[in-house]
Amino acid sequence: MAFYNKIIKKSIWVFHASASPCNNCDIEILDLITPGYDIERFGMKLVGSVRHADVLLVTGIVSHKIAPRIKQLYEQAPKPVFVVGIGTCTIGGATFKQSYNRAGAPLDKIIPVNAFIPGCPPKPEAMIDGIVKLLGTLK
Repeated sequence: MAFYNKIIKKSIWVFHASASPCNNCDIEILDLITPGYDIERFGMKLVGSVRHADVLLVTGIVSHKIAPRIKQLYEQAPKPVFVVGIGTCTIGGATFKQSYNRAGAPLDKIIPVNAFIPGCPPKPEAMIDGIVKLLGTLK
């Protein structure tokens, strides 16, 4: 495990899952791969398949329809996979807190979450900082 942790610090592959978002967090995540922030220079890369991911980024409230799919994505990811909840919706629901379609729980009641990055939407700098802090916890 220590060898894996040493490797992942140098090259982290991230899969982005949208769980009924308003799209603000998704736009900020896409901003990370533009030349302004260019997260690939830190070894971070967005991948198209959860089967290649080291980190699963989840945005939005988890609705009743999407909750089983988020669980399925988590189960398909190679272990260990780190889960990061992006935005206030994953923590407490924000403006959608009283929505009839909300699965009734924060993201960590659906799948295990390693870190939350609050904000509506969180800025790209906050997301980079959150991922770096998560990687800092690896030994």
